[in-house]
Amino acid sequence: MHGIALILNKLWGENTMQAKKSDWYKYGWTLDIKNQSWVENTEQQVDFIIKTLNLTGNERILDLACGYGRHSLSFARKGYAVVGVDITPEYIDDARKTAKSESLNAVFINADIRDVRFDNEFDVVLNMADGAIGYLETDEENLKIFDAISKALKRGGKHFMDICNAEYAEFHFPKTNWEAGEKSLALSQFEWDPKTRRMLYGGWDIPYGVPAEKPDITAGDPTRLYSIDELREILKQRGMSIVHTFSDYTGKEASFRELQLLVYSQKQ
Repeated sequence: MHGIALILNKLWGENTMQAKKSDWYKYGWTLDIKNQSWVENTEQQVDFIIKTLNLTGNERILDLACGYGRHSLSFARKGYAVVGVDITPEYIDDARKTAKSESLNAVFINADIRDVRFDNEFDVVLNMADGAIGYLETDEENLKIFDAISKALKRGGKHFMDICNAEYAEFHFPKTNWEAGEKSLALSQFEWDPKTRRMLYGGWDIPYGVPAEKPDITAGDPTRLYSIDELREILKQRGMSIVHTFSDYTGKEASFRELQLLVYSQKQ
């Protein structure tokens, strides 16, 4: 499989984006993402998680790399006790303001998720919209996120992550994509480095109703992607096992033909 992917990459040509600096994930995040198309299905995603994980409403939830808290706040509005963690101060400030204005049972912490020290405290841990999985400088650093997940969960606790599928990247990158949201048109470019198993992602949004600017996608976010088999072994080493995998929020089975990979696992 890996050899075929290398041949396909040769046929498609060289990557056109340059990777951003290895600490790219610390910078450049703004509340402009509230207008992007990929945040519009938050409620559908939360409802799917509740149904799939068979949640009752009494669970305590940890949302890692929570952004401005869109999933955390939705769970809190449904009566769950939630803690959200994110590295971007602007996101945490905004989430705190929303939680306070609505008197929600949600706490938000501004921190690198590698630095959280929760131990056997949560019934559910979430990593949504990547949840920073694969964002860090090295494979060793990326594995620390899985350490934090496992340690934070109670025995029998459940984990849900929404990431990109490495097997899809091997066969289908480079590629471009566009998505028409309610407020803007989102353009995306995906490239693949088979040696590091990192995706380069570049995005550009064209808001409706204003003059369009020429897209400039010359630098990409380098993200380590994982296959289901890799994830199964990583989780096993941390006392966890995969319960189910999906390729979207309708419950479609995971496949190398689909970029999105949803993984539901449980701590033994």
